[in-house]
Amino acid sequence: MDQHDHSKTNHPPHDHDHDHEHHGHEHGHDHEHHGHEHGHGHSHGHAHSHAPKDFGSAFMIGIVLNTGFVIAEAVYGIMGNSIALLADAGHNLSDVLGLLLAWGASVLVKRIPSTRFTYGLRSTSILAALINASLLLVVTGGIIWEAFLRFGHPDQVDSLTVIVVAALGIAINLATAFLFMAGSKGDLNVRAAFLHMLGDAAIAAGVVVAGVIIMFTGWQWMDPAVSLAISVLVILGTWGLLRDSVNLALHGVPEGIDVNRVQHYLASIDGVTEVHDLHIWGMSTTETALTAHLIMPAGYPGDLFRNEVCNTLRDRFAIAHATIQIELADSPHVCALAAHDVV
Repeated sequence: MDQHDHSKTNHPPHDHDHDHEHHGHEHGHDHEHHGHEHGHGHSHGHAHSHAPKDFGSAFMIGIVLNTGFVIAEAVYGIMGNSIALLADAGHNLSDVLGLLLAWGASVLVKRIPSTRFTYGLRSTSILAALINASLLLVVTGGIIWEAFLRFGHPDQVDSLTVIVVAALGIAINLATAFLFMAGSKGDLNVRAAFLHMLGDAAIAAGVVVAGVIIMFTGWQWMDPAVSLAISVLVILGTWGLLRDSVNLALHGVPEGIDVNRVQHYLASIDGVTEVHDLHIWGMSTTETALTAHLIMPAGYPGDLFRNEVCNTLRDRFAIAHATIQIELADSPHVCALAAHDVV
């Protein structure tokens, strides 16, 4: 683990005893990821065991495949007079844009912090997931509208063209979804791309079914009917993604983390008499942050204690970016953030 010399900065290490007398509390600050320790006492456990994998190749392949297919689907949709193919082409175009957004976010989250963006640009992955979900719902709404219009004016559809092109779409979308399968549970941004591809595969399958039915029955209304049914399924599948991305955008507690359990753990630590100003939020679609104030008696174990707390939060609750502030129980100064209704 690399050690960084902070004596070269504008903030030389402080003596802990001096901090107790002057501030009435001590902050611990330990960066496990960067491997350095701040003597001014601000404990900050930060590990990247849950950092996003590099899906750059997956995004590039997915964008190339889907761009090519959008062009082909639009051309044959016009030639075959199929609203289902044209609607699916529009849907796939939105996915290409979504993949570009997700890819850009996956690059930006790796940017190091700056004086303007002190957390770096990790939150761009949350914005990308939110835009992705919103875009998918808007485009699907357009498909539904067009399907209703087609019910009133059914046109002759070239069913064989529809079947062949849509079958190709199933293969391309499933192949692209497979590229993102590994990260679909750990990263909301990658999950958005994964769901997009699965949704497109489902729509393409529905288009194939519509083409087969039209071929054997001549029921032209099957083209918009199948588009309508599958669009509803896509909306239902996207709603959870939209909910989760909005939750992260509003600094809500990430899915899977129980605030009460975290509160109980911190309050149950030997020597801790009170926990307040507890906040948990997503820094990105893969990293969770926490800040908390712990009231303890003078003479607590210091850095070792803070490191153990941060390690437990990381291992037990997947909170890799924890900042713990220690306040002494016998201090005459009352923390301004102690009240539960104060943020």
